[in-house]
Amino acid sequence: MGATLLCELGLFLLCTLVCSGHAQVAVLTIEPSSSSYFIGEFVTFKCDMNEGEDTDWYYTIKKDGREYAPNRENKDCTLEIISTGHSGEYQCSGSRKESHYIKNSNTVFITVLADRPRATLTAGTTIIPVGGSVTLTCSVQSSDGWKYEWFRRTQRTSEGKIRDQQNRDIRVSQGGIYSCRGTRGNPVYYTDRSDDVTIEITCEFKSKEVVHGTHSWSQIFTGETITLRCEIQGGEGKVWKYEWTAPNTNSPPTSSEYRISRVSVSHSGDYRCRGSSDYLLTGWSDAFRLTVSSSKPRATLTAHSSIIPAGGSVTLSCSVEGSAGWKFDWFRRDSVSSKAQLMRGNEANRVSQGGLYHCRGGRGDPVYYTEDSSDVTVTETLPSKPTVTLQPSWPQIYSSETVTVRCEIQGGEGKVWKYEWTAPNTNSPPTSSEYRISRVSVSHSGDYRCRGSSDYLLTGWSDAFRLTVSCDKPTVTLQPSWPQIYSGETVTVRCEIQGGEGAQWTYEWRAAKLNTPPTSNEYRIIRATESDSGGYSCRGRRDYFFSEWSDIITLTVSYEPRPVLTVSPSWLSPGASVTLNCEVEHPSAGWSFYWYKAVPDLAEKSSSYELLPDGSGTAQDSYIIHGQTHTAGYVCRAGRGDPEYHTDHSQPKFVWSADVRSAASLTVSPDRVQHFTSDSVSLTCEGNFTEWRVRKFSEDGRLYSDCRRMTGSTCDINTSKSDTAVYWCESGSGEFSNAVNITVQNDGNGPILVSPVHPVTEGASVSLSCSLRTQKILSNVFFYHNDKLIENDPRGELKISAVSKSDEGFYKCQYSGRESAQSWMSVKGDSSSPVWLIVGLVCGVSLVIILLLLLYRCRQSKCKSLFFSCCITEFIYYTHFNYSHIYIYSDRTIYITNMCNNICLFHRFLLHQVDPV
Repeated sequence: MGATLLCELGLFLLCTLVCSGHAQVAVLTIEPSSSSYFIGEFVTFKCDMNEGEDTDWYYTIKKDGREYAPNRENKDCTLEIISTGHSGEYQCSGSRKESHYIKNSNTVFITVLADRPRATLTAGTTIIPVGGSVTLTCSVQSSDGWKYEWFRRTQRTSEGKIRDQQNRDIRVSQGGIYSCRGTRGNPVYYTDRSDDVTIEITCEFKSKEVVHGTHSWSQIFTGETITLRCEIQGGEGKVWKYEWTAPNTNSPPTSSEYRISRVSVSHSGDYRCRGSSDYLLTGWSDAFRLTVSSSKPRATLTAHSSIIPAGGSVTLSCSVEGSAGWKFDWFRRDSVSSKAQLMRGNEANRVSQGGLYHCRGGRGDPVYYTEDSSDVTVTETLPSKPTVTLQPSWPQIYSSETVTVRCEIQGGEGKVWKYEWTAPNTNSPPTSSEYRISRVSVSHSGDYRCRGSSDYLLTGWSDAFRLTVSCDKPTVTLQPSWPQIYSGETVTVRCEIQGGEGAQWTYEWRAAKLNTPPTSNEYRIIRATESDSGGYSCRGRRDYFFSEWSDIITLTVSYEPRPVLTVSPSWLSPGASVTLNCEVEHPSAGWSFYWYKAVPDLAEKSSSYELLPDGSGTAQDSYIIHGQTHTAGYVCRAGRGDPEYHTDHSQPKFVWSADVRSAASLTVSPDRVQHFTSDSVSLTCEGNFTEWRVRKFSEDGRLYSDCRRMTGSTCDINTSKSDTAVYWCESGSGEFSNAVNITVQNDGNGPILVSPVHPVTEGASVSLSCSLRTQKILSNVFFYHNDKLIENDPRGELKISAVSKSDEGFYKCQYSGRESAQSWMSVKGDSSSPVWLIVGLVCGVSLVIILLLLLYRCRQSKCKSLFFSCCITEFIYYTHFNYSHIYIYSDRTIYITNMCNNICLFHRFLLHQVDPV
């Protein structure tokens, strides 16, 4: 009694603990353990229920409160991070298999970073002291859980991995080039390599700097050349690379000599050097102090006057400021390009020749020269004045004529003169004696003056010459006057001179592309191109008179247009006509239109075009096709002008038929419209042909001509979102199959509607269902027809026992709040109706009656035995032939009528043959 009571008490306390929430909670952990991850890593979620066995539970991973990986029997879930969209808050929950008891874990927030991380290598120092080592540290910023790989190479050895080193910090005692990278996870994820770090070893050699000067001066002046030399004592036999510290340089030499060709004050300062060889490094030398005096002095030349009066002279002076003891050299040039002539002299020099003068100072032995003084131009004045004349010397000058204004200097023969002009309407007048205006205009009217200079001789300005120009201006027009001209069209540019009637004009043209311009008033461009675009102007010539150039008319030639074809409707329905519309991208006047049917050409992987009936040069931009019953492709183009110019063909557009034809058909396996991503779908072309291609028209309007995996007549697709499209087959002989819609469900957790690919026949039964990737058969599904709920109660599938035309339309399903995409179910009429059964019965009875009559007539004829057998044979052959027509063809109206008519004809034939004599 006491033991029983004790057990009951224990159970009560255990139940109290469980019900009051003290049971162990579920725990979610992530491997590798980190708060941030990178695209390309794999992370594993581990969900521990801390109760019972791991196999007692179903596990679900949630992201941001929504199921991410539901109903898993394994507590571990590995995720490949492929985008930053995997950032978020994760939680796991367990559902006990027997009791459906649910436990939720803690939440873990992870951050996904888009860019691959780069390891960072840092060194406490990059120089290893004699007999010592340095510490290298590798790290990955903003994340943890990393192991590290280390690498070393030298200039003479290839890179190798440092073994047995996965730590963050390592100590090295060898010189070389080091790098590292981080690793973590399974499979291993690698960071980018760190930047290289060069480690050098300090050696015990001593460097000594020796200065070798070009002379023994105690003072170095700006402009001299000096050489500093670095010598390493005890370093013989090694190939050394030298390093210098010096003022005023960004790129010191790497050799043992430091040569300064033209020393300046900025080179003053301390100079040190050291050497390195195969990651060995000497210490720095003692400093050598270089001092350079102030900048090199420049001589100064002054002139009392820069213009020598006729028959006179001027005085020039040369000086060096703030110093004495200088001797001076004088130089004169006849022109800027001529060589200077040396003239010895004193501080002051009197000259009577024009020219370009400069001087310099020198002192010491060897002579140290100052900088040359600035040039001073001395000009000699002439008393003569030039004259301006006009050629030809006509009293009236017209626009577009060529005239020459000439400058003549009296008494200046034998000299080479440079001329200076003042003239209207010019920014750059000539420097020669003639000012030639090739096509004079009214704007050239005005006063012209000139003067000359030669070897520092200068004349005065001439008197003004006045030029007056008259105007006569033509006009340029375009024919035809369309607002838009396209590449390849023919256009005529015409030049018209108002008021010039009755005269014999010849014409000149300026055009964008005109190697041999015409001399007539019309310029005809047979096949215009974009290079013909530009300005066109003209002028007329009559005897020696040129008119003014016309205003420029701009011709713009656009690229060859491609029309845009639209087809309505895209899908065929019984009895409907197809309307084609052709639009030119840049609408303009005068177009006629051409309409073509696309014929598949598998050898060229393209299509050829056949002109449609009455489809040549229609004035209307639309074309209607009646009686189209199967899939077909169409193109159009436009033309205008004489000779007629044609645009490119439009891109092909298609009208699709879902009806299956025996000549060419397309079947889909599995037989449904909607598929999940990564499903294997086979598209098979069937018919009386051996060569096929599968074409695809995608959601974004692109047309594809090749299947990535085509085996015989079957195209295999591993579906992705981009495979949502319309598909059809084209045979080598130009036949089109029926077209089918394929829709790919991009949402991995969403359902698809299982519905037939091909049209359903009226009166047939059909079943629609809803499916998940992980569960093919679903219950509690709602079905919608044209966005209207069919019934309020959920069901497993939608069955329609006898389909009618009213059942045609869009269908979709809904499961657990998620909807599938909607698909169109087409309904076609039943070709076998009671009318055809009645016709068949009537023809069957007629055949029996005719057979009996033939037997009777044959028995009455003279050739009873022979002809009787012939009659029966012919009759059986004939009826068999016609019944085979009934079997082969589906159009019963035409062929049953033909069968009956042919039997009647054959009956009359037999009666004529067996009629008794």
